[in-house]
Amino acid sequence: MHDELRAALAGLLDGLPPKQAAQAVERLIANYRGTTPTDAPVLRDRADVAAYAAYRMPATFEAVRAALTAFAVRVPDWSPATHIDIGGGTGAATWAAAATWQGHRSTVLDWAQPALDLGRELAAGVLPDTQWQRQVIGEGLTVPEGTDLVTVSYVLGELRPDARRAVVEAAAAATSVVLIEPGTPDGYLRIREARDQLIAAGLRVVAPCPHSDTCPIAVGEDWCHFSARVSRSSLHRQVKGGSLAYEDEKFSYVAATTLDAPAAPSRIVRKPQLRKGQVLLDLCTAEEGLRRTTVTKRHGADYRAARDASWGDDWA
Repeated sequence: MHDELRAALAGLLDGLPPKQAAQAVERLIANYRGTTPTDAPVLRDRADVAAYAAYRMPATFEAVRAALTAFAVRVPDWSPATHIDIGGGTGAATWAAAATWQGHRSTVLDWAQPALDLGRELAAGVLPDTQWQRQVIGEGLTVPEGTDLVTVSYVLGELRPDARRAVVEAAAAATSVVLIEPGTPDGYLRIREARDQLIAAGLRVVAPCPHSDTCPIAVGEDWCHFSARVSRSSLHRQVKGGSLAYEDEKFSYVAATTLDAPAAPSRIVRKPQLRKGQVLLDLCTAEEGLRRTTVTKRHGADYRAARDASWGDDWA
């Protein structure tokens, strides 16, 4: 799906004056960082949407795909038949869902018609079972009974608190819900609040948390987030600058479900630290909360597994 998305994005900024694209990106960065919650669409016109797609779709795709993959590991025999992407804009999460499961029908809901129009263009011929529907994202939003999967990615930070709670309440009507926000302290707090709301609605958390109890992180001292590697295309570098061929997208997420799915025994919540003959793993565990474990050569297969382990992986 990487190549298909990259091909769809190629040439997106052709004909758009560089200054206009740069201005649109700067304004979108402010909204992405969660500093301007609003009751109006963030993407206002074709220039905004084109800049957003070039600037954010590759990173959003990789972050959402990482979150969906972690969830899919917990429900290996399940796949959604219906998927609703709330506030999906140009459809990055829908592309990620298509990279994770096949054979489902997606509906992208967004209040910005220019975003839906461009999303439909980008997905033409690649995501045929996708509908693009204009919808106010906030109070009054409903999710049809029997919906299998709802995704809400990089949306909660754009909303005022009442609208944010209404969106999570609507999402909780689905069998499974995956919410993704920027991997910032504020993004984590929004995920933490939504996590509590999903649990109160009767869903069980299966990723990244190994439990549905209170998050063990002390607010203000740390935050839970993960990282996804994003390859930079020439278009991506044109919009964002920089010379590296990649970047690391930090994100926070929660996946919850009514399915009979066990959470992981523990989750690696920091990049593993490799030392001579040992690996240090920072874990969130079901029984002990946050703890560090040291895996040494004498642990044999566990040591080899620890050396290959990545930030965000399950750990038995």
